[in-house]
Amino acid sequence: MYRVEDKYNCSETELYMLQKRMEAVLRPDSNEGGSEGYSIVSLYFDDLRDSCLQDTVDGVNRRNKYRIRIYNDSLDVIKLEVKTKQDNRIRKRSKTISRTEMEKLMCGECIADENSMEDPATLFNLAIKSQGLRPKVIVAYERKAYVYEPGNVRITFDRNVRASGRIEDFGKKNISYDFLREYDKVLEVKYDEFIPDYLLQLLETGNLQQSAYSKYQLCRETIDFCEN
Repeated sequence: MYRVEDKYNCSETELYMLQKRMEAVLRPDSNEGGSEGYSIVSLYFDDLRDSCLQDTVDGVNRRNKYRIRIYNDSLDVIKLEVKTKQDNRIRKRSKTISRTEMEKLMCGECIADENSMEDPATLFNLAIKSQGLRPKVIVAYERKAYVYEPGNVRITFDRNVRASGRIEDFGKKNISYDFLREYDKVLEVKYDEFIPDYLLQLLETGNLQQSAYSKYQLCRETIDFCEN
């Protein structure tokens, strides 16, 4: 299923104010380990032509992103994900993989799959074999998330978006990061078919503008800038 995903660049003041509003009416994500939220570290992949990056820069209506994701710097749960964007709607195929499978993918090797286009491992394997899919950048940030079950609404506040080009360090602690020069905070609003009007009203500040925000693009650009 495709879900609506709207993104907004925010100042820290806006993010703090909106988060306080959500705290008053929504429950935190049950997967959070504490009141401060949790950290996300993702390893993004791209092909030999950097097609994922170029499609994002060009604003191609339908495009994919390939990533491996962990939480709170732990390898206890490793998610393999392929995210397909169609306009402002998102479809995510996700599964849990082992550390051995993660390491194989990081080396450009295929892993066992279900021979199904619904299996992200199948999509990874096809891209590895046909396009030379390889890891490109580590993206990390802190997230606080709130949910509203009707409509499967999920509102997230992401801070301290940062990047590392040392892809071999993925999964390790104390990675050295380059912080974004700007746009290191983002509000994301995701839902299936509807979102209650009262939530939209609570998210209104008078200044928020929807953005084609891409953590992957911004972090790739940050790494390229730092290397040059």
